[in-house]
Amino acid sequence: MTYSSFVPIDSYGYRLTTSSEAAAAYNRGIGHLLRLRTGAVEALAASVALDPTFALGHASLALLGHEMCAPVDLRARLGDARLHAGRASERERSHVQAIASHVCGDSAPLVRHLAAYPRDALLLTTAVPTIAFAGVTEVPAEAWVLVERAIPAYGEDWWFTGLLAFVRQEQRRFDEAMSLSCRSLAQEPDAGHSAHARAHAHYETGDHEAGLAWMDGWVAGAGAGSESLSHFSWHAAMHELSLGDLDAVRRRYDAQLRPEHGLGCRALVDSGSLLFRWALTPGADDVPGIEAVATVAGRDVLEHPATPFLAMHAAVTLLALDDGPALAGLAAWAGRHAQATQREVVAPLVRALALMQAERCSKAADALAALTGALPRLGGSDAQREIIEETRIAALLRADRLAEARAVLDGRLDRRRSPRDEAWRRSCSAPGTALTVP
Repeated sequence: MTYSSFVPIDSYGYRLTTSSEAAAAYNRGIGHLLRLRTGAVEALAASVALDPTFALGHASLALLGHEMCAPVDLRARLGDARLHAGRASERERSHVQAIASHVCGDSAPLVRHLAAYPRDALLLTTAVPTIAFAGVTEVPAEAWVLVERAIPAYGEDWWFTGLLAFVRQEQRRFDEAMSLSCRSLAQEPDAGHSAHARAHAHYETGDHEAGLAWMDGWVAGAGAGSESLSHFSWHAAMHELSLGDLDAVRRRYDAQLRPEHGLGCRALVDSGSLLFRWALTPGADDVPGIEAVATVAGRDVLEHPATPFLAMHAAVTLLALDDGPALAGLAAWAGRHAQATQREVVAPLVRALALMQAERCSKAADALAALTGALPRLGGSDAQREIIEETRIAALLRADRLAEARAVLDGRLDRRRSPRDEAWRRSCSAPGTALTVP
């Protein structure tokens, strides 16, 4: 590979050791990824086709294979990234090492890398649990620190403003989150991270009607090219579910969230979680089965999930399938895992769900309650991790511990308005009214 005297750089000013053509493809791919737009994998693959010695192109594909189930040969991409990193800059070598370690379960090098290179946007977005990535820190506050420290490096950059908006809603600073997300969207109307932050701000404040209307408009307009349309559809469905409009949930599922629509492992996170929570809702009937989700996700994802976040969704899917042996296998696998969160959070979570599958619901409810403080370590958002709280409510109801179920629901209603939770609370009025798990 021959290079010109011109030194290519990425969109944030860092040198890229590759040809100008490969650098252009790489920057296009990262741009798509930061917007959550389709085409990121294809553009990054083009970068290594144009320059097979481009270490960052290989490393980025490995990262997307690990985090997003992208159809890449993970081992080969990591091998090529390591092979060619030696001829790259110090920043690029650090970048490759950070990704390689992260994929193997050690994210400390990635965190150290960001301290030295805060404008490495791909790795910063990897570090923060959002719509695209599960995050790399043990508790949300650690991810917030990474973002706060990067503020001087980015200024008014549209992508970073959207990332900061997501952090602000996690901190329950919802007015700031809404302001930041709207400011970013004014600059870049298809900014997926900013749209995602706004979606969470609407949901967490119980602003379901306005949030639903805005989301439907954005998905049909500026966000139509988003790679993550299924997740935005999930957000819209969560508004409909919260409003208790189960007919609307069914229409959205049929039109946008059936796993047969080619959702890959997102079917587990979006379609599967919606089906599970829909089936727990008072008045729900004829909820589609979760078997198609399991088929699309694949047994390897269910039995050996790459991240704790995927593990949480695999576990509730196995519970919905009433698959006790698979739950036992997942618990044992997580208990032997090299990653502490898999051992210390995922394994006991799966064991708690196995208790529920075995109809030992009172013990399951207690085990789930004991995990409450550790759940943020799983990654994802508060809205996504609520699936465990809802499973605990179902366990309490099935154990006829109605007063405790009402107390949990009261706490939820203190956080936000939800006609669904109000109806669920009313269902706790007498023994024998417990709902079944899907």
